Amino acid sequence: KFKMPVPNRLRDLIRNIRSCKTAADERAIIQKECADIRNGFREEDSVFRCRNVAKVLYIYMLGYPAHFGQLEALKLIVSGRFTDKRIGYLGAMLLVDEYREVHLLMTNSLKNDMDNPSQYVQSLALCTLGNVCSTEMARDLTSDVERLLKTANAYVKKKAILCACRIVRKVPEMMENFIPLTKPLLADKNHGVMLTAVALITECCRKNPQVRANFKKLVPTLVRILKNLIMSGYSPEHDVNGISDPFLQVRILRLLRILGQNDSETSETMNDILAQVATNTETSKNVGNAILYETVLTIMDIKSESGLRVLAVNILGRFLLNNDKNIRYVALNSLLRTVHTDMTAVQRHRTTVLDCLKDPDPSILRRAMELCFALVNHSNVRGTMRELLSFLSRCPLDFKSDCSSGIFTAAEKYTPNARWHIDTMLKVLTTAGNYVRDDAVPNLIHLLSANDKMHAYSAQQLYKAMLDVDDMSVQPLTQVACWCLGEHGDELVSGSNVEDEPINVNESDVLNLLDKALKSSLTNPVTKSYAINAVMKLSTRFSGYNSQAQQIVSIHSTSHDMEVQQRSVEYNVLFNQHDNLRPGLLEHMPQFEKQVTTTNGEEGGEQLESQTVESVQQPASVAQPEPQQDIIQSNVDLLLDLVDFGSSNNNQQQQQQAAPVVPSNDINSLLDLGFSMQPQTTQPAPPAVNGFNNQPNVNNLMGGSLLDGFQSPAPVINNMQSMFYWPLIHPAACMQVISKFSTCHLYSEPTFYYYQNNLKIICNISCTTEPVITGVTAFEKSGLLIKFQFERDGNILNVMLSASNSNAQDLNEFIFQAAVPKSLQLQMLPPSGNLVGMNNSNVLTQTIKLNNPNKAQPRLRMRISYNYQGQSVQEMGEFNDFPPATWQ
Repeated sequence: KFKMPVPNRLRDLIRNIRSCKTAADERAIIQKECADIRNGFREEDSVFRCRNVAKVLYIYMLGYPAHFGQLEALKLIVSGRFTDKRIGYLGAMLLVDEYREVHLLMTNSLKNDMDNPSQYVQSLALCTLGNVCSTEMARDLTSDVERLLKTANAYVKKKAILCACRIVRKVPEMMENFIPLTKPLLADKNHGVMLTAVALITECCRKNPQVRANFKKLVPTLVRILKNLIMSGYSPEHDVNGISDPFLQVRILRLLRILGQNDSETSETMNDILAQVATNTETSKNVGNAILYETVLTIMDIKSESGLRVLAVNILGRFLLNNDKNIRYVALNSLLRTVHTDMTAVQRHRTTVLDCLKDPDPSILRRAMELCFALVNHSNVRGTMRELLSFLSRCPLDFKSDCSSGIFTAAEKYTPNARWHIDTMLKVLTTAGNYVRDDAVPNLIHLLSANDKMHAYSAQQLYKAMLDVDDMSVQPLTQVACWCLGEHGDELVSGSNVEDEPINVNESDVLNLLDKALKSSLTNPVTKSYAINAVMKLSTRFSGYNSQAQQIVSIHSTSHDMEVQQRSVEYNVLFNQHDNLRPGLLEHMPQFEKQVTTTNGEEGGEQLESQTVESVQQPASVAQPEPQQDIIQSNVDLLLDLVDFGSSNNNQQQQQQAAPVVPSNDINSLLDLGFSMQPQTTQPAPPAVNGFNNQPNVNNLMGGSLLDGFQSPAPVINNMQSMFYWPLIHPAACMQVISKFSTCHLYSEPTFYYYQNNLKIICNISCTTEPVITGVTAFEKSGLLIKFQFERDGNILNVMLSASNSNAQDLNEFIFQAAVPKSLQLQMLPPSGNLVGMNNSNVLTQTIKLNNPNKAQPRLRMRISYNYQGQSVQEMGEFNDFPPATWQ
């Protein structure tokens, strides 16, 4: 008769695996051993089944597949031997989970073992149930767990309480069976029972906040237990580094934090004990620091006294001086959460926070940087910005973008004067270089445009900065410098209105510097466009240097970049054929109107409002063309004559009245400078590209000379588009043309203008989507606020979603799902995260793209899911209030 060989022992398998020199040798041994174990299982070898299952568990812990041992582990559970039962339950906990149907096979075994007279067998069953309990298993075995909760054996009782926590987590409605038992459990003398009882109460409060009112009656009992732990003497059974049972103290503090939220009376009961814990806990050991940290979090979350909150912030300030990096990190993280509610108390530790910017740890650096930006105000902006600029010069490269953006925002909000603001932004551009974000250039141009007295000073500082960058590799700085030199280069040369000592610069030096930027191989096409526009501007500001400017421009008419080449060709045409238009078209740009997005912190929503950037002298409005009378009238009239709108007011009124009745297929666009106009045709308009319709009367760039076709009178215009280069066409002349149709608003970006009623004069060749339409509230319930903002891009509607949370707890695992009718197409881009911060601290954003080719009114169904205080929440809704401008 064939006899199965005796399998190797577990220690032999471990020794063989550890002796392997390569991963291939280890895999070979594992494969051979698994084959032997399968043979043993196939032969129903009950003698060595325990040994084989133990080896399977070790193989599983090494990361190899071990599913073939599941049923063998269940067979060991029903064995009468304790050693076999122990290995079987261990295998069930490791190899079986609640998602595998095989776990239901051991329900009867668990029930029988919980009735076993041996406490060790009962504990094995309870441990396994606490790890693999499913919804079905919880409903079947709740009564057995409830019975074991009432036993006098503390060893079994604490394990039964942990099983109750698992059952409450899987089946929340079962907590009603355990709530009456919590009060006697807290009175138990065994610390393990009290610890698990506090854990059970905490789990009940998280799964169902409505039961907190029942547990608030236990607050005096919890306070008494915590006080006894603090005042008790040395207890060898529970002492950890001189502190009595820190694990129970931490659990009680967490439970008090939950019970005291938004309850002044309950918080008043806790104030004294929290003060005692904060003052009597030893901080020389990490155990004491853990208790102090939980105490601080509890003080900040409940309605505690102001003096107690100051004490908590001071504890975090002491943590910042600790040598342990983890303690410093949690201190910075906690201060960042409390800075908005206790700003004055946190401000006392501003110096210590600034010192954390010198820490080598990247995690501490990021938290310290964020906290420094939160601490900036009008009184400390100069000193704090000095430290942040120093940090910007030495911080890691992946920090420079966030740091520069934060400095821009703080400087704009708390600037003491215009010169300091300009100096700070220029320092950021020179220090961060190409790591600044894309909005830095237009923001600085807005700032320079809004301060008349600082034009010469800004031009001088940017000229110096541009000279210091020999290779022209810093693109944002070069772009701003080119714009400023193009607009105010004449003030730089003359030395007028310069607060510092003027530098000796002549016209040729400025043009040579711009030429150097154009010829540099490190200059990107966008920067070259800025530079060639600046040269064109200076051709009218520097008398006697037209030939040099034209020579610089003409060189790039064969550039490989189409944008630079197109500008150069068209500017040459302007030089050669329409030189009389050049002075009027290249006048100084007016001040920009900036579109600012402000956040209302109290309501947690975002409001879009248009803010006009005003100069130091007097406000300049581009919405009314009347104040622009100081411009050379001959140039304006010439442009008016070219489009043949007429000169009388009566004629303007007649055209304005006739415009609305003109059919859409008769609409023509203004002539684009640099393109030729062919005779009018009746071909249908081609589809929109990038949000703008391509007009049928516009040919290729090289198809004709500049301004050809202006001789024929233009028809009445209702909806028109044109692409005028913003450095080329003076906006006052354009506004004289269109003022009879619509109110003109200068858009936030310095590259184009936006006119209401679909009337646009685009001041850059690059097409841009239509402006953002004011946001609307799409969903609001239980502190969650979801707003939509809309942006049209042809048939594509971009819906910008922003979700904010006004609750006192974070919304975790936030998921937004949407569905639309079949006539629409939906694409959802990835969200900015899955956490919506409490108290509107972290707004989650996501972009939804809707393709609406049939111009039908959109309808959007929403499904929102998130976890709040450990409980899963699902909400459904429908949004149909799309503004007409988004789809008509």
